[in-house]
Amino acid sequence: MNLADVHTRRDIYLIYGAAFLRSLGIGLVGVLLGIYLYRSGFSSTAIGLVIAAGLAGAAVATLVVSLRGDRIGRRRMLITLALLGTVGGLGLAFAPGLGALLPLAFVGMLNGMGTDRTASFALEQAVVPGLAPDERRTWALSCYHLVLDAGHALGALAAGLPVALERWRGLDPARAYHLIFLGYAALNLLGAVAFVFLSPAIEVERPPTLAEVSRETKRIVTKLAALFSLDAFGGGFLTDALVAYWFFRRFGTNEESLGLLFFAVHVLNAASHLGAAWLARRIGLVNTMVFTHLPSSLFLMAVPFAPSLRSAVLLFLLRESLVEMDVPTRQSYIAAVVRPEERTFASGVTNLTRNAFWAAASSLAGFFMQHVAFGAPLVLGGGLKIVYDLLLYGSFRRLKPPEERGRL
Repeated sequence: MNLADVHTRRDIYLIYGAAFLRSLGIGLVGVLLGIYLYRSGFSSTAIGLVIAAGLAGAAVATLVVSLRGDRIGRRRMLITLALLGTVGGLGLAFAPGLGALLPLAFVGMLNGMGTDRTASFALEQAVVPGLAPDERRTWALSCYHLVLDAGHALGALAAGLPVALERWRGLDPARAYHLIFLGYAALNLLGAVAFVFLSPAIEVERPPTLAEVSRETKRIVTKLAALFSLDAFGGGFLTDALVAYWFFRRFGTNEESLGLLFFAVHVLNAASHLGAAWLARRIGLVNTMVFTHLPSSLFLMAVPFAPSLRSAVLLFLLRESLVEMDVPTRQSYIAAVVRPEERTFASGVTNLTRNAFWAAASSLAGFFMQHVAFGAPLVLGGGLKIVYDLLLYGSFRRLKPPEERGRL
């Protein structure tokens, strides 16, 4: 094994490790954020605004990654983003008032999605394909998402900590949450330390300016970004924080039980990523994206009409066993249809639109819960995702990545 291979292997393990630490915190906060804010006296509308502020901060950071990330330096950007994530955890621990929490959630890119869709995620999505050949690209991204969802699952399982700390240590809930959010900040800080050891091999030698990005890439990315914005607008109604809050209010499900539920959710997500890589080799990336995503949305739309907690949980788990299969395949597809030096631009722009529309929908989701119907976000989010799937299939089923040309 030559020195370049050693650096490549070390870099991908460091990225996987930092992503795992970050996803632990995201899985934890995704379950607890809405409940914590509700217990702190926030209304449904205010909860939606806090989640939206964090996603808006992630959107701005992703814009910087898209336009300047390669020129600033990928390693430097990843370290900075991890340190800013630490600010989000400290904001939750020390700023309970809405006026202070909103700007800190924005700066710290506080993630209530329950899944990692941060600016770091967008940049890593551009780095990982360059560390594997074309025929292994989807597998490398699937393994990356397997690591993420392992972190999401364990983080969600840790959502039972407030109850455990109250029961076993006699801590009041406010103190228990305080310690948990300090732990979230520490996880981001450890991720920054991991990024310090990345090699120069992850950098782009001559990053293209926006003017140098090819016209064909701009056309493809613009079309994909428009479609992804519709999918993300639907997803913004369905953050883990809001869904956990829905189960908490609808069925009285406590944090401990929700932690177990979202642990199961992320285990299913993790398994589905490997299934997505296997399926994509047989039916293609676009077909895998669409034909797994459609039924997942139908399961989701049925959840608010479930007559019992058991049936609602079953429908939700069926949805989660399929919903993430489009993620590594989508990222592999984007990386495949643009030039390697344009991947940060393509990843950044498509993730930017997703973050912006997640934030917009999240700010509305609480309002719909409070003033229309408590289950309205689940129905509306699922419906928008179905429209997205149909449009994506119609627009991109004929544009094949290199490994599928002449095969499918």
